[in-house]
Amino acid sequence: MGVPLRQQFAVASYIMGERLRGRTRYPLVLMLEPLFRCNLACAGCGKIDYPDAILNRRLTVQECIDAVEECGAPMVSIPGGEPLLHKEIGAIVAALVARRRFVFLCTNALLLEKKLHLFKPSPYLSFTIHLDGLKEHHDKAVCQDGVFDRAVAAIRAAKAKGFRVNVNATVFDGMPASDIAAFLDFTRELGVNGVSISPGYAYERAPDQGHFLKRRKTKELFRDVFRRGKGRKWPISHSTLYLDFLAGNQAYRCKPWGFPTRNVFGWQRPCYLLNEGYAKSFRDLMETTDWDSYGTGNYEKCADCMAHCGYESTAADDAAAHPLKLLMVKLRGVRTEGEMVPEIALDGQRSADYVHDRLVTQAMLEAPPAAANQSHQPAERRRA
Repeated sequence: MGVPLRQQFAVASYIMGERLRGRTRYPLVLMLEPLFRCNLACAGCGKIDYPDAILNRRLTVQECIDAVEECGAPMVSIPGGEPLLHKEIGAIVAALVARRRFVFLCTNALLLEKKLHLFKPSPYLSFTIHLDGLKEHHDKAVCQDGVFDRAVAAIRAAKAKGFRVNVNATVFDGMPASDIAAFLDFTRELGVNGVSISPGYAYERAPDQGHFLKRRKTKELFRDVFRRGKGRKWPISHSTLYLDFLAGNQAYRCKPWGFPTRNVFGWQRPCYLLNEGYAKSFRDLMETTDWDSYGTGNYEKCADCMAHCGYESTAADDAAAHPLKLLMVKLRGVRTEGEMVPEIALDGQRSADYVHDRLVTQAMLEAPPAAANQSHQPAERRRA
């Protein structure tokens, strides 16, 4: 089972509580980025293109605790950058686990074996290892040979010490369904607790812009994958209705507030993948963001996005509102044949606003004088 019963029950209870309170916008997973710096330079990543003055910033342990308390989401994902580069990552995780949040520490695993002693196994802690397919695909995606083997070794080491270990895979154009199926077979044999798999978001500042999937191609690819997966018991940890959405059977619109992001700049608008500015507080983020101006059909940058951090909240709401629909999909499985739901029309979407440089300039002006004096040049992308 990709998601443990304890977590399923806690999250379901949380969702029902929010719905009974009449709230239509509430967080499901806090995306807590304590730093942007990374020890890899993946071609499909748009997260680390910042000057050193920003890459050197860190959230403190107390800032992380405050963000979790302010947000109130039952789950906390800690991506980056590479969070194991944070000197206080052990203290951050321990503090959140003590508050009974389900914590998912996302890492490329290059430092994991060295730093396992900082953590204690807990039903509230899972390591989420970044693997974009089998060795050839993954090492190509992260632009460095040998990373796949080191990540797999770290998975085995963490499992041997009693930790829960998940795998997070990002799918790009050019990866055939047969290879994805082979990768999912491998994760099952490896004994990981769960696998999340999602089409890559087209970061505007990613070095490689040629391998991001379009929506129609995403749906066709996942239908092919799911056809191959019948009876193979892959440990996929996504909700049933999100998988049905990936296969083109649900007409969902994203709910970006479901996965709010807190990082070194503040609360990021509107979502983890898209940086269009920052709010000073979670309440400000929720109350002052123009949510209707984002999403597929509303904004050019969102046109092809089908990532789980935008749509798992939609699927969760749909499941709570229509339990019989959820049951039917569970019983019959994700449909892989027949007509797909119509695509969302893009003719009314607003044009992209490219704001990265403006946001970086503002951040540098707000930084301490020593940092602000550094030139605004993209930092060198370091490799482990």
